[in-house]
Amino acid sequence: MAKLWHIDSSVLGDNSVSRKLSAGIVAQFKAADPALEVSYLDLAAQPLGHMSPAHIGALFGHPPTDEATLADIARGQAALDELFAADIIVIGAPMYNFGLPSQLKSLLDRLLAAGKTFKYGEDGQPQGLVDPGKRVFIASSRGGLYSGESPFAPFDHQEKHLVGALNFIGLTNVSVIRAEGVNMPALKDDAIAAAQAEIAKL
Repeated sequence: MAKLWHIDSSVLGDNSVSRKLSAGIVAQFKAADPALEVSYLDLAAQPLGHMSPAHIGALFGHPPTDEATLADIARGQAALDELFAADIIVIGAPMYNFGLPSQLKSLLDRLLAAGKTFKYGEDGQPQGLVDPGKRVFIASSRGGLYSGESPFAPFDHQEKHLVGALNFIGLTNVSVIRAEGVNMPALKDDAIAAAQAEIAKL
């Protein structure tokens, strides 16, 4: 049975464009394969904690004693398990202040784990340890215009960061479905419609 891991990170709830797009991607795959097993992680509702001295200490054999940190470390391990189990990964990733939501960055900090999802070879070059055959879809939303020849393209630290991190651990089959200009009334509806049309072709 194929497995899909659906991740959302927007804090805007029903007003979120990235959530609408990520849900549309999941629905498209579910329609094609009703037996598809879907697991869901809402990073706004249940955020992973930011990395702390206690988290780093645990990596070096000094487990924390407080229950909250232990539970958070366990949730990070569960996220790693989901990463390896999934055949398809769908990530709702809005742009916040030119970058990723901090909640999504916290997840990346758990997924980029030396010795688990990547390692350095004898030549010092990094090697991804996650199956490159997995398919990843990023539902990207942006208030302004940051792609192509836009003068604001150098400010894109959202898609470039996320795609780069995924590539680093071996996930190279990554597709970005983007709606940008969603804070511009003249562009919003067309931007969302174009992204939805792209989803319909999956």
